[in-house]
Amino acid sequence: MVRLALALVLCGAAALAQAQYPARAVHLVVPNPPGGATDTLARVYAPRLGDALGGPVVVENRPGSNGNAASELVARAAPDGYTLYVAADAQIVIGPHLYKTSFDALKDFAPVATLATTQMLLAVHPSLPVKNLQEFIEYARHARPPLAYGSIGNGSQHHLVMEMLKARAGIELLHVPFKGGGPATIALLAGEISAAFGGNSVTGHVKAGKLRALAVAGKERSATFPELPRLAEFYSGLEVTPWIAVFAPSAVPAPLMAKLREASNTALAEPASQDAIRRVGGLEPYRATPEEFSSLIRSEYARYGEIVKAVGVRVD
Repeated sequence: MVRLALALVLCGAAALAQAQYPARAVHLVVPNPPGGATDTLARVYAPRLGDALGGPVVVENRPGSNGNAASELVARAAPDGYTLYVAADAQIVIGPHLYKTSFDALKDFAPVATLATTQMLLAVHPSLPVKNLQEFIEYARHARPPLAYGSIGNGSQHHLVMEMLKARAGIELLHVPFKGGGPATIALLAGEISAAFGGNSVTGHVKAGKLRALAVAGKERSATFPELPRLAEFYSGLEVTPWIAVFAPSAVPAPLMAKLREASNTALAEPASQDAIRRVGGLEPYRATPEEFSSLIRSEYARYGEIVKAVGVRVD
């Protein structure tokens, strides 16, 4: 009887806590420093989610270990809805194939909402004497020492797609990992590296003529830069479309998860929200049901595991 009474008290307390949710600030953990697409998108999403929930939502940047520090933080967080994770595909379906981690990306996170897909551009410093992808490949083939390229970190899409291009084109490039899109773009603008794939972080600089774009990595041409060819137009099957989404610890109770998903749907359904995502640069709103997205995660996890092995990507 005592155990039953205690169980009823605990259930009642949990129900009351959920009814009062959020009673304090909800934290959106971002695995990158300020300035990149994931961080910028989180800051678009946070106030809208806060309005829908009726409480404050704050962005917490936790860069380090190519996103693993943030992933481990969220995986260990109390499943009370106060710690959410704004993660890119690299943290969920690529990184686990490269790092030994204390979390299981397929089991420890549950999708709350999909936010956007990224159209990555291959951008080069204007001093590089190339005008298109073919010239870049030919120039890189003969460059000594090899040209240096930047990424937002080991195991990121930015890293992986360049390694895929290297393998398909038969060229050598030197990988220089940074801690986010902002630092990588600063190095590219300064001429410290010659090339990089990027989305939001490079789009504005390409428009301003400070960087030169040569190609896009997606399944379709860019609406912003329709003149740019796709990598797959030269190398069949070489295409990636990174996504950014919101996750919660998988042990969050179903009623609370339903509340989070409903609030996210409200926050993201407005045309103004979709326009704000597009204005970030290089992003397109992406909406999918939790079931559809979970299926995509499983298929991409398997696909990128095969790609990592085939290309021989290593963490530097």
